[in-house]
Amino acid sequence: MTIPSGPHTESGTPAAAPDGGGRPSGAGSGGAPGTGATMSRHQRIALVVLLTAGFTLAVDFSILNVALPVIGREVGFALENLQWIATAFSLCAAGLTLLSGRVADLLGRRRVFFTGMALLGIASLAGGIATEPALLLAARVGQGIATALVIPSALALLLAAFEEGPLREKALGLNGALMAAGFTTGAVLGGLLTDILSWRWAFFLNIPVALGVLIAGPLVLHESRPATRQTLDVPGAITVTLGLFALVLGLTQAAETGWTSPLTLLALGAAAVLLASFVLVERRAAAPLVPLWMARRPAIAWGNLAGLAAFATETSLVFLLTLYVQRVLGYSPLGAGLAFAVLGLGTVLGGLLGPRVIALFGTKGALAGGFAVQAAATGVLVLLSSEPGSLILLLIATFVGGVANLVVIVGFTVTATSGLPDTEQGLATGLATMSQQIGITLGIPIMSAIVTAHLTSMGAGASGPDVILGGLTTAILVNAGVCLAMAVLLAAFLRRPAARTRTTP
Repeated sequence: MTIPSGPHTESGTPAAAPDGGGRPSGAGSGGAPGTGATMSRHQRIALVVLLTAGFTLAVDFSILNVALPVIGREVGFALENLQWIATAFSLCAAGLTLLSGRVADLLGRRRVFFTGMALLGIASLAGGIATEPALLLAARVGQGIATALVIPSALALLLAAFEEGPLREKALGLNGALMAAGFTTGAVLGGLLTDILSWRWAFFLNIPVALGVLIAGPLVLHESRPATRQTLDVPGAITVTLGLFALVLGLTQAAETGWTSPLTLLALGAAAVLLASFVLVERRAAAPLVPLWMARRPAIAWGNLAGLAAFATETSLVFLLTLYVQRVLGYSPLGAGLAFAVLGLGTVLGGLLGPRVIALFGTKGALAGGFAVQAAATGVLVLLSSEPGSLILLLIATFVGGVANLVVIVGFTVTATSGLPDTEQGLATGLATMSQQIGITLGIPIMSAIVTAHLTSMGAGASGPDVILGGLTTAILVNAGVCLAMAVLLAAFLRRPAARTRTTP
């Protein structure tokens, strides 16, 4: 096995140097033991710790959505302010993730990971005992910051624990499967907790998870950061963080008040100015937060675009189908959540199949093929009707689409994080996490706007099941079109990675 020279971790293990194709020919970085052909016991325990943390935070994205009306009544939120329970979380989770990835490179990924888990436990306790809006919103802000700290650092620790190759792809497949399953599980679990116990348990459940990770993590997770001391690009950090905050705020407001509302336009305009300023700052920075060579690298650029599209299409499709199941078929919120359990099974299967698909067809084939299958599965959903039997079509199509979507997500993670020196791993995972967060935030307001435009075109007072179904099928068709367009673009422009020397078992 060829081991490249280049940057080293604190433990002295050589880090993989980048090549032109996005995959190095040697071992990964990180100094974790047991990087052979099979997972060591140490690696398995580390993987469980990291996946548990990631799954828990993925659940937090959606676990309160079903319970929002109940929370509003018990804590004292006005109806028009309920959105801030979700917005406070997503603003911090998306806005701080790129900065957090770089901070993890500078201060140590394990240290940042544990800091985030400790904050998750504290914020969840505060949310569970909250009796007034201010404390609940502060708790959601804390959970969002914890997510921004934990997700990129956990992914960087995972990459450090497994060398590039089949084992890392298997680990990334499991990570992607549980992250995607977490969004679906959150909707189901939120409904169950609200109906059986209390929405407060959506917060309390995080506390034993955080404690367990903080106890077990130090035993199996090795610190990982560059051996040479780096500096933080403060102007770049400020402009990109404020720009992402403004972007997420604008997208969230678009879903609530429309794309032409003053706050939406102001936030999106500010985001454009700040992110353009960030690019100018990075051109002149001695130690840029995002080196422009990385942004121009095809594997990273196309990989992150694929990740953004994958999360935008699937999360927005769940939103559309939730409206369909409740507003057209008449299911309760809990019933709607349970209807997506099949989708959750599909995502788990897709995460397990993703590494096998990559081994057979490469990351380019996995990404383009996965999007093509997802486009077909989504396109079939335009045949949904107001008949109860349509639920069978929904279950089959979402299962197949969930499998394909997770194959794409695994391919995106491998493509966007491979072949980089250890000094850039935290940044690469921060970029990948940012693409995920922006995708989650971007898809729903766009699809919501399409549905709203259709309802508006039908005239005032048009809100019956058939009218709503027309708007939903239009948005579903657009969703499928995005998947198909991504399949074509990736097939045409994403270069195949350079051949890699595999480790002999």
